[in-house]
Amino acid sequence: MSEAEVLFDKRDGVGVITLNRPKAINALNHPMAQAILATLRDWAADDEVRTVVLTGAGERGLCAGGDIVAIHTDAKNTVANGDSAYQAAESPSGRFWRDEYILNAYIGRYPKPYVAIMDGIVMGGGVGLSAHGGHRIVTERSMVGMPETGIGFIPDVGGSYLLSHAPGELGTHIALTTARMSAGDAIAAGFADTFVASERIPALLQRLRETDAATAIAEFAEPAPESDLAAQRSWIDACYSADTVEEIVARLQRHDTPEAAKAAGDMLSKSPVALKVTLRSLRAARSVVSLEQALNAEYRVSVAALTSHDLVEGIRAQVVDKDRNPQWSPATLAEVSDDLVAGYFGALGDRELGLTESEV
Repeated sequence: MSEAEVLFDKRDGVGVITLNRPKAINALNHPMAQAILATLRDWAADDEVRTVVLTGAGERGLCAGGDIVAIHTDAKNTVANGDSAYQAAESPSGRFWRDEYILNAYIGRYPKPYVAIMDGIVMGGGVGLSAHGGHRIVTERSMVGMPETGIGFIPDVGGSYLLSHAPGELGTHIALTTARMSAGDAIAAGFADTFVASERIPALLQRLRETDAATAIAEFAEPAPESDLAAQRSWIDACYSADTVEEIVARLQRHDTPEAAKAAGDMLSKSPVALKVTLRSLRAARSVVSLEQALNAEYRVSVAALTSHDLVEGIRAQVVDKDRNPQWSPATLAEVSDDLVAGYFGALGDRELGLTESEV
């Protein structure tokens, strides 16, 4: 890792982590995750650090997610080799996710105030770095989302936990359609806590050096904008409460709300396998009692996805060739068998993630 990819600054009682890949909207890679985890552990025991702040360089956003071009390379190799999920766990991406999910869990139980500035684009892995923190700040520029099903992947980095615990079926809608959340939506869905105008963020960062996090944030907080998604709870809850993806789509198509018809179309453009695995993942995550349990389950699913056609094809279509025309396999929901879905949740033996609630 170039030292410039993530910056650490400690002064006046505040440790600031700055993701510093602005041309890539601060996409997270393995060395960055390792460096952040090591620094957070150091600062947890450092009496000179009162508060930790996460921010991103540039004007576009905090973090666009993981480095999916590297994941594409690993997935192609895994598929070409016919590797199992157990073998994929030791691929570069499998090792990256292991450390990334450990970092996500550590942030979720960090012993000091952890303030995430979720300004601009915050997607996928960026959600994992921010939405598990104790203080999650969004602005009028925030665009928060879990775009995984659009590339043949499944919400990870603790996303299944956040999505499954959102009010009603908001999380199911967000996950299956890859809907982007505004600041108001993110707060309503439980991905953020506080709205602060973007022009006031520099002053807030200065105030954090002068007083405790809760006091500083309260001074700059403004009423949260209304959530368009929350206002649509009636049809979202009615449609997405179905037990199968097929029935969800059918309910959306039957509903007389234009937004429901659009949601059905959005879903049907996504990987059929990813949609079914995602729904099962979210339903299972509702019953887990900790972020760690959700991450353990997500790790099984993520490394299994590395062995799939759709992850390779999805990244190719969206990021590599950018033709936006993925050829999913199986191509339809009806062709995705229960056995195929179940295969994503298989045990990994001695390569399980194995997080416990005492990781901190």
